[in-house]
Amino acid sequence: MKGAKSKGAVKDPNKPKRAPSAFFVFMGEFREEFKQKNPKNKSVAAVGKAAGERWKSLSESEKAPYVAKANKLKGEYNKAIAAYNKGESAAAAAPKKAAAKEVEEDDEEESDKSKSEINDDDDDEGSDEDEDDDE
Repeated sequence: MKGAKSKGAVKDPNKPKRAPSAFFVFMGEFREEFKQKNPKNKSVAAVGKAAGERWKSLSESEKAPYVAKANKLKGEYNKAIAAYNKGESAAAAAPKKAAAKEVEEDDEEESDKSKSEINDDDDDEGSDEDEDDDE
């Protein structure tokens, strides 16, 4: 289903992005190193596979700087999302309820259409039988 869009909630562009995990912090540094060593390799899969293998081979002490950086970023994210949620909860409560109501109304309209189409089909079949009886 390439290119298909879901009818889910619209993402808020002002919402803070989640903090990366320790592995993704590592990946940021590893990509640069990998590009320097393999300038002709354009495969994202190859970079990811090499990074995964390298990450697995690292000891806990070698992973520690990445874990510490990830924890720092997570703390910053938690502060940012708390501020975002505090500001949004009061301001956006009413629009969210209105949007939810509109979605429910759209669903009701679609179901009404379906019922009427079914009833129209039944009426057509009934009128065909009546014509046969007249002959």
